[in-house]
Amino acid sequence: MTYIAKPKLHHPTLACNAIGFTRRDYEGKISTLCAGCGHDSISAAIIQACWELDIQPHRLAKLSGIGCSSKTPDYFLGQSHGFNTVHGRMPSVLTGASLANRALIYLGVSGDGDSASIGIGQFVHAIRRGVDMAYIVENNGVYGLTKGQFSATADQGSVSKRGVANSDSALDMVTMALQLGASYVARGFSGDKRQLVPLIKGALSHRGAAFIDIVSPCVAFNNHDGSTRSYDYVRAHNEAVNRLDVIPARTEIAVDYGAGQSIDVTAHDGSVLRLHKLDAGYDPRDRIAAMNLVQQRHSRGEIVTGLLYVEPEAEDLHVHLGTVAAPLNSLQADVLCPGAGTLAEINAALR
Repeated sequence: MTYIAKPKLHHPTLACNAIGFTRRDYEGKISTLCAGCGHDSISAAIIQACWELDIQPHRLAKLSGIGCSSKTPDYFLGQSHGFNTVHGRMPSVLTGASLANRALIYLGVSGDGDSASIGIGQFVHAIRRGVDMAYIVENNGVYGLTKGQFSATADQGSVSKRGVANSDSALDMVTMALQLGASYVARGFSGDKRQLVPLIKGALSHRGAAFIDIVSPCVAFNNHDGSTRSYDYVRAHNEAVNRLDVIPARTEIAVDYGAGQSIDVTAHDGSVLRLHKLDAGYDPRDRIAAMNLVQQRHSRGEIVTGLLYVEPEAEDLHVHLGTVAAPLNSLQADVLCPGAGTLAEINAALR
């Protein structure tokens, strides 16, 4: 469906931001994800955040890896720069792009499979180096492209649509980001747009490594066991010449609850997700307190959402390396290649 272009006609009453763009100007192609997918809600939140921040689309570079989540950059900011890398390698490509041209705003979009499994080493080093970026993980706990196996972030004891219980311990990417030194760490829920848009705006405005873990329910793999109309039952009793799949439409899960409150959200398959929104008086400048809170609430079966930690005076990789302020593609040859004398000095310093 991505080959179908959206109409370019804008209604004359559409509101414009301070630089004259409507919200439609920040959209991309038509989504091919399942109806009701939380990832589409995240894309809508990114669109809203960029529109509210008055970001010129050509000033943003979006990068992704492989997976349902990594398809989503095609669905927002169609006028921005984009690069779809191989599985798990988005962070290193983003790092190189950021070092080459610091004039752009960098947004990395990944998933729990792309970042918590094959790309976990890439994630670790990009965060610890303080790359100036907003790093979003669209976390659904399953491998959606390969029929819903547990991902590394699936909670121990959770049950798949096949009735299999997960025996492995889960990786908590928020805790990892805090331990690795990320200077902006948050967690959100795809169905809570009122909270999610400000979190994304904060990440895009932050200088340094900003990380947001967004719980995004998968609607494709929640058919209950025992149903004779479920996909599993039909496949088990059918000898077909080919295997076609139909994804039924689902209603988006949306919530609205106050600061300091907890809420139980029932997913499409009947499972319950317990969310806890940070209290208005919470101090996000204490890294240790943030790690403790995440673990304390996790032991109660709750997922803490909101801005968990921020370092207001954070430094990024450019400061650490002492890079020049100008993008590398704007430098002249005499600056990029200072001559044999400078090279000899560098080599001598390495001996």
